[in-house]
Amino acid sequence: MASSAQQFTAMYVFGDSLVDNGNNNYLTAQAKANFYPYGIDFYQGPTGRFTNGKTIIDFLSESLGLPYLPPFANPFSTDRDIMYGVNYASAAGGILEESGQALGERFSFSLQARNFGITKRQLQNHMNETELQQYLTKALAVVILGSNDYVNNYLNPTYPSQSKFKPENYADIVISQYTKQIQALYDQGLRLFFLAGVGPIGCTPSQKTAAQLPADKCVNFSNDVVQMFNIRLRTLVDQFNVTHPNATFIFGDTFQALTDILAHPSQFGLTELERACCGVGRNNAEKMCLPLLIPCLNRNQYAFWDAFHPTEAVHRLLALAAFNGPKSYSHPFNLKEIVEMTKVQI
Repeated sequence: MASSAQQFTAMYVFGDSLVDNGNNNYLTAQAKANFYPYGIDFYQGPTGRFTNGKTIIDFLSESLGLPYLPPFANPFSTDRDIMYGVNYASAAGGILEESGQALGERFSFSLQARNFGITKRQLQNHMNETELQQYLTKALAVVILGSNDYVNNYLNPTYPSQSKFKPENYADIVISQYTKQIQALYDQGLRLFFLAGVGPIGCTPSQKTAAQLPADKCVNFSNDVVQMFNIRLRTLVDQFNVTHPNATFIFGDTFQALTDILAHPSQFGLTELERACCGVGRNNAEKMCLPLLIPCLNRNQYAFWDAFHPTEAVHRLLALAAFNGPKSYSHPFNLKEIVEMTKVQI
């Protein structure tokens, strides 16, 4: 991705393990990735990123002229470190408070939004109110959440959600809580939002292996229920762009982008869609990538790094879709168009 001068004042990231860059390292959590071979292709080695190298956030940082973001929970971060943004993402964290609770401590969306308030108070030490307001107006908020509300809630038989709610009703509950947190971030001064939908989790090695599906099939029910959330999220983006005219909201259609990648893998240099690069059991998908396991060598040809998470190669493709992809991936604008509309030169 083309790098250029800084285009936003900062980037604030709210998410789960797809974009956690080390927050769970500092929590009493089962969901951690601060060990080899995670990070085998990242210049710092294992950092807590749930992939072999960079995440979509790292690629977007490069493209937007920003440094890699510090994790919020890192006690060694200084006020200087947070001037270009902070990553609040937490593995197993969800939109609903109870999502991922079986995996121990994690930052839910509401807690991540409150943590942003802590960062804002730190920034107040260095800017007056007018300066801070202008700074936040030009900051980008990226939200990548929702997977755990399905994988570690609705689709998980240890949770009662599926017996209590029809898929449509559950999606309504999730989007209602999501809406509250986006409004809370808006009320704290953020004005540029990239809101990513949930990907086709029924196509992950974990889901496909558990269902004993062939390579060219995905778990339709899983994909269908997350699409109910995605449809509501796209509608929310359209509504917020009307009701919040001084802000801009973008829907990132992760589901469509990843579905297209998996449907035409050779166009993107991918050859392996079924097996995870690192893991245990059939298709390396029955258990997560464990410490010191030897991963696949041709990692840039694999779609999935472990049973749930994409490789760096796919993270890069998803970042490209967000930055300058077509309307089918980034609605109603992509990030490059936002930069051009705000008259910031690329």
